[in-house]
Amino acid sequence: MARFEQTADVAERLDVFAAALADITRSRAGALIRDGLVTVDGAPQMKAGFRLRPGMAVAVEVPEPVPTCAQAEDIPLQIVYQDQDLAVVFKPSGMVVHPAAGNETGTLVNALLKHLDNLSGIGGEIRPGIVHRIDKDTSGLLLVAKNDMTHVSLSGQIKAHAVHRVYRAIVIGGFKADSGTVDAPIGRHPTDRKRMAIVPDGRAAVTHWSVLEPLRGATLIECRLTTGRTHQIRVHMASIGHPVLGDPVYGPKKSPFPVAGGQLLHACRIGFVHPRTGEEMLFEAPPEERFTMWLEKLR
Repeated sequence: MARFEQTADVAERLDVFAAALADITRSRAGALIRDGLVTVDGAPQMKAGFRLRPGMAVAVEVPEPVPTCAQAEDIPLQIVYQDQDLAVVFKPSGMVVHPAAGNETGTLVNALLKHLDNLSGIGGEIRPGIVHRIDKDTSGLLLVAKNDMTHVSLSGQIKAHAVHRVYRAIVIGGFKADSGTVDAPIGRHPTDRKRMAIVPDGRAAVTHWSVLEPLRGATLIECRLTTGRTHQIRVHMASIGHPVLGDPVYGPKKSPFPVAGGQLLHACRIGFVHPRTGEEMLFEAPPEERFTMWLEKLR
């Protein structure tokens, strides 16, 4: 079991602090807190929302990963690049990244277990190799770690905002400006726990957007992420009046266009430094046919 210790220097939620300290997801930090594996000033603190004060000593114990319960499945997988340490894969829209309640099979993880020989274990038992995620109905490029050294390095690059992540989206409406930035914290919606929202005590989130092409009643844009919060682009673009076309959660109840299959959002480019070689790597992938079909239709 790995142990991480640090004294808080700012007022912050315990789950947020523990996640950053142990380099794990906030949801996993919450699970460790509920299991009594996170202490504050030497005593277990069972509330993820506990507000730390400067000077409090926090310790996080992270159990060693256990064998995955997910099964390898012969699902087609587009591997854009791979070597002994990592892989870059293309996730199609409609595919969930990792098993969860209601999606125990048919996920990207199930495909990875079939097509790749090795996967890191830092993500825990149901997320082998997964360094970051994209939403079910978002298509595009994902990084996969084949060993723990690579996983730690790539996670550190993401945490330091050093991974270059660019998305393309078709959003509703036209823009007066050619580019802009949305800098607004994101957290769980106060009344609907299935949604994210801009909330005062949320995690810092920054999205840089630029117009690529005006369309009929819509716009093709490119978004560059400084941070990578859940539903970040979808929440940020909706907050400035330009929800992603086809978004069933953050889009208007009556969309001007009958888009089926979810939001037209595509992770088109990813760049990072290779953990072993130090080489700067950059990969690009075109969007799916569904995306390009709507692009042509709106031109």
